[in-house]
Amino acid sequence: MFYLRLARGYRVLDLGRWILTAAASAAAAAMLLRALGRALVDPPGTTAAVSEGRLLWCLPPLAAICWLCACCARALPSVRPDRVAGLTAAGAGPARRRLLVAGETAVACVAGSLLALLGFLVLRNNIAGPGLAPEVGMGARLPTAAPLTLLLVVPLLGALASAGAVPAKDRLPEWTAEPRVTPLGLLRSVAAPAAALAGAALVVYGPHAPGRRLHAPARLGTTTAITSAGWALALLGLVLTVPLLLSWAGRLLGSWEPTAPRLLAGRGLQAEAVRMGAPLGLLAVTAAVVAAAAARWASTGHGPGGPLPVVEAALLGACAMVTVGVRLAESRAARRPSLALVRRLGSPASVLHATALTAVGAAGLAVLAVGAAAAALTLLAFHG
Repeated sequence: MFYLRLARGYRVLDLGRWILTAAASAAAAAMLLRALGRALVDPPGTTAAVSEGRLLWCLPPLAAICWLCACCARALPSVRPDRVAGLTAAGAGPARRRLLVAGETAVACVAGSLLALLGFLVLRNNIAGPGLAPEVGMGARLPTAAPLTLLLVVPLLGALASAGAVPAKDRLPEWTAEPRVTPLGLLRSVAAPAAALAGAALVVYGPHAPGRRLHAPARLGTTTAITSAGWALALLGLVLTVPLLLSWAGRLLGSWEPTAPRLLAGRGLQAEAVRMGAPLGLLAVTAAVVAAAAARWASTGHGPGGPLPVVEAALLGACAMVTVGVRLAESRAARRPSLALVRRLGSPASVLHATALTAVGAAGLAVLAVGAAAAALTLLAFHG
């Protein structure tokens, strides 16, 4: 009943976040149930590697959902300070707020998982056609504990990610942290480019290494184990490099006798590099990989070989876009006092507009560079 009372105070954005979390959970749960259905109808001689490969397809969506839940929980004090103020006035400390946020996230994930289970059971009731019959394991006995165990994975991971993302320190509800420039650290500044370069080197060396070639999923062509490992490492490095690029772009904008828009945009990019870098990097890399895969399919005349790659790419892209939106809302809430001070000083609106355009342009160039590198590595890693 407590969560129903919380739902009564939902705004449009809160309800949209809840629905998106439930929809993403339903998609991830459907992929887990699909792996279960295929395992039920596999012939007796099927190796364990086949089932493990299907479960590996489910790991990226699960990681994206956990990240989405963590970002939403992290942004709650900035986006909804009135709710945090009410919970604090009622005597809820950081530990109690963690439990409440984890429970709220778990309710959304359970709703999505139950929706996926309902669709799975309906399709198994002699409704699925010949194309979907193997995906739901039609004709095979369904153990009761198997789907329930799989469906507990998404709510449990989402609740743990949300609870871990809630700030541990208690603070005044009306206090909002001012955005400030924080150094990224030497280890982070070196590790991300090093991972990207090492992965790119493995992608280049992989085709010449000894060993048999492997068929890549989604009909992307053939590759080797070294090449695929280097490709994954390079993409991870590119995602983690985006905060560095945003910080460097901010420094460049603020150098050489900058104007007011350049100075404000540069300081803003440096302050938001850590908050906005990783979501923008994931969104850029996902879009680049999808574009490279579409180019590969167009050149070979073959499709992705089923809806699974398309669904996974759409789910990753949607989670990344929602995460970027949540981070933007958090950033806007944190910058509201600074913008109010600038307006009180008599700054014209044209300066603020020019600042926003300059920051967006610099961030867009950094994201485009990362996306182009990710697309090039994808085309290089997978051959026809």
